[in-house]
Parts: sequence; structure tokens; C-alpha cells
Amino acid sequence: MNHPFDSNNKDLAERWSQWQPDAPLHNDDMQANGLPERRKAGKHRRTVSLSDFDPSAKPFSLGDKLKDKAVTELIAQELDTLQNLFYADKRYKLLVILQGTDTSGKDGTIRGVFGRMSPLGVHAVGWTAPNEEERAHDYLWRIHQKVPKAGEITVFNRSHYEDVLVPAVNGWITKEQHHQRFGHINDFERMLTHTGTIVLKFMLHISAEEQRERLQERLDDPAKHWKFSMSDIEARKQWSEYQKAYEMLLAATHTPWAPWTIVPANSKTHRNLMIATLVREVLKGLQLRYPAGDSALKHFTVE
Repeated sequence: MNHPFDSNNKDLAERWSQWQPDAPLHNDDMQANGLPERRKAGKHRRTVSLSDFDPSAKPFSLGDKLKDKAVTELIAQELDTLQNLFYADKRYKLLVILQGTDTSGKDGTIRGVFGRMSPLGVHAVGWTAPNEEERAHDYLWRIHQKVPKAGEITVFNRSHYEDVLVPAVNGWITKEQHHQRFGHINDFERMLTHTGTIVLKFMLHISAEEQRERLQERLDDPAKHWKFSMSDIEARKQWSEYQKAYEMLLAATHTPWAPWTIVPANSKTHRNLMIATLVREVLKGLQLRYPAGDSALKHFTVE
């Protein structure tokens, strides 16, 4: 398997490719990626517009919400079996990155897609603002400590991509630092893939109106008040700025070794179905196998 987008299922591969930010930039394009002088010289070879991706689309739907839910449940059960095999095989590590605006459904995806998997080999990591110890190091220091070990699947709820979103939108880093971080992240993810980690990146794409409805739902339901923060409202006021920042990171960090998938996520049911389908496709494509047993146990009988 060359990278996570290889698939023998031509129909699935075609639908998948339609939700990628165009062809990934290759190694020669990445050598100086993120450097302002390259961009000023017009050498940056891709732009991404999120307006080209309809957040209400349902490309993986069977056409019926109940059927979609049923199929997602079946895939979730299959993923549990595949995860056990993945853990036993130990030739690979899988890092799943869920990135998206507030209310885009990162928690719901973890519950709906990965919730049936054994905690033995699947871990979810939720990223918040760095603490004092983390700020004393480079911004990728804390990230590297949480990437998966051999045989593990780790799901990031937010990720190191926050470091090219929040600081850029709020003007805490310069444009030069912003572009440099794209290069840092590409090199970091390339190193991970060179050492056996498969990096699957999902950008959960919702509309501004869908976000408004979900935020209001949190206000209307006392059981969801804990999820609501006024900082969500402040970030919502910067919706356009965050959309542009997402477009920049998608253009700069969609690489052959760590490609992005834009997931239309206005429908929670479809979001889970699409991600579950693609994670299963990746795991099945690895041709996982159980390790050979101890030959001395072949004729052993437990008394």
C-alpha cells in the first residue's frame, strides 16, 4: 500500500478522490513548501476553495438515513475485528486526525465510528490549548508524545493543525512563521510515515448555518450546557477567517504521505458512514495477518 488512498474498489476510490483537495503536492513541490518567497514567486501549485465542497452532500449515503445508520453499525463492528488484527500484526501504526470547526462532530465521530473498538489498541486524544510546560517546547513536542505505537490506532480530536489555525487567525504568528509551520508539519508527518505510521486526515466540513443550529441546540438543552463556551461565539465571529485558514492548510499539507479528506458533515449520520467506510478500506488494504504461533504449542493440551 503506497499511501492511504490506494484502493482496489474503483467506485469507492473515485468517490473518495472527489473529496480530496485535488492532487497532492509531491516531493519536489514540498522541498521549500511554506516559504514566503516561493509563494510570492507564484510557485505554490494549488489553491483550495471550501465553497467547492458542499457540506450538506452525502456521497457515501445509501439514500436512506436508517440504512446508513445500520450500515455504519455493521462497519463499526467490523472495525473492532480489524483493530484486533491490527494490534496483533504490529507492522503498522494508524493516526486518524479529526479536524474541524466547533460543533463539526469530532466527539460524535469518535463515538459513532471508533466507539466499539477495544481500548486495548485504540486511543483518543483530545487537544486543548497548550499548558505552560508544553509552551516551553516547540509546538510539535507534545504532539509527538501521543502518536501511536506499533499496533495502535490513535484518534486525534483536533491536532497540531490548531497551530496553523488559531495563531494565524488571531495574528499571534507572522505570515512567515505561518508558512514555515506548514513545512514543519509536512516534514513531521513524512517522518511518521517513513517509520510505519499511516496518517489519515479528515476535515469535518459544516456550514455556518449548521454550526449556528448546533450551538443553539447546546443552549436549549441543559444537559448540553457544559459543551457551550462563549469562546465558541468569539470564534464564530471569525468564521470567514477560519475558512480561509483551513483552505490554506488544506492546500499546503495535502501530501502523498499524509493526504486530506474533506468530509461533508452537516449530516451526522453520513459523516460517520463516510469515515467508517474509509477507515475500513485502509485497514483491509493493509492485508493484515496474525503472527505465526509458537510451533512448540502445536500439540500442547491444557490439562
